[in-house]
Amino acid sequence: MQPTLSFEQAPPISVPFRFLLTAPLFGVAAGLLLLWLGPEALASRWAPGALALTHLITTGFMLQAMCGALLQLVPVAAGGNVWRPRLVAGLVHPALIVAALSLVAAFLSMRPPLFVSAAVLFAAALGFYLSVVGIAVLRTSAQGATVLALRIALLGLAATAVLGATLAVGFGLRLELPLIELANIHTVWGLGGWSMVLLTGISYLLVPMFQLTPAYPLRMAFAVPTALFAASALASLQLAGNLRWLGEVGAFLALAAAVGYAITSLWLQRRRRRKLTDSTFHLFRSAMIAILLTFASCVAFEFVPALGEHPRAPVWLGILVLFGVFTLAINGAVYKIVPFLNWLHLQRRGVTAGAAPNMKQMIAESAIRRQARLQLAAVGLLLAAVLVPELTRPAGALLAASFALLEANLIAGVKVYLRVSRAIQAA
Repeated sequence: MQPTLSFEQAPPISVPFRFLLTAPLFGVAAGLLLLWLGPEALASRWAPGALALTHLITTGFMLQAMCGALLQLVPVAAGGNVWRPRLVAGLVHPALIVAALSLVAAFLSMRPPLFVSAAVLFAAALGFYLSVVGIAVLRTSAQGATVLALRIALLGLAATAVLGATLAVGFGLRLELPLIELANIHTVWGLGGWSMVLLTGISYLLVPMFQLTPAYPLRMAFAVPTALFAASALASLQLAGNLRWLGEVGAFLALAAAVGYAITSLWLQRRRRRKLTDSTFHLFRSAMIAILLTFASCVAFEFVPALGEHPRAPVWLGILVLFGVFTLAINGAVYKIVPFLNWLHLQRRGVTAGAAPNMKQMIAESAIRRQARLQLAAVGLLLAAVLVPELTRPAGALLAASFALLEANLIAGVKVYLRVSRAIQAA
């Protein structure tokens, strides 16, 4: 199932780095927003502060990291020829930053022009990005579960972007739209059809490579992204009439697929060839446990209606998914991606294996451990803040500090690459 890696097709290292180094700054902003707004940010799913916080993570941290990873993964793991990646990154990266900040400002101020400008920017940036990367993925002759997941993820991103732009324009122009149904479908596509599908596709490659586990079972590897796409499409049918129950069915199917993936991942970790673990191993394991906790919470909300009907119930689920699953998983992944890119590009520049720092020397494990513990503590305090609102500001401070430390660690890794590159040039 493992794809053949085409390292010679890797884009310039600046292409993924600019996205990956920007992503944690949005996490810092999310923490500062919690510190500023306090308990009102977690009052309900529809609170302006909660919507701003959600989109700082989704359109800021997650989208930056995922778009950067795709520009590296598509040519290397899928053999896709991405057209002029440096130009694509140079146009898309700043547009996504401005679009995300415009959207967050729109939720905080509820000013219609900001919603419209954010929609236009996202449509232009993601339309261009999807055209270039989508063509590369569709034209590749490579096969396998990772390639399938990448193709489905790009479809999911397209659907998420269209629905998000529609919602933003609807807010901005005060259009009469079924906003709740559109928002629910947008959430299913964004978290299931795009983010979770891409997470599975990347983990099919990174988990066996870096955690030395067996490969994911072939049937499951193909079934999970397919089921997530089907669930998202099923949820979309609720727009055809009074069929809101289809959204619930689609969400349940997506959650069931994610649970199957999480259980399989935890099982593979137990069968790894090397029993030594590092912080990235624990971050990924914690993300998989968060998926199981999300499922358990949904079951509890279903069987105890008083819990499920509480306005903070969706906030609890949102924190589990966004901060417990995706930020932890992405956090762990970038600690493998950045050192690996350093090593790869130094090798391509002619550095011998003995002369270049190894991957563990790119970012110190002690620094990663400190940041990982801080991130896990921030997630735990955020969940506690749903129950005890007075903890919201301390949780925000901890979250901002953890993302700031992530940024510092990634910069330290980049400095190693620059130092060795300058030594090569001087020699």
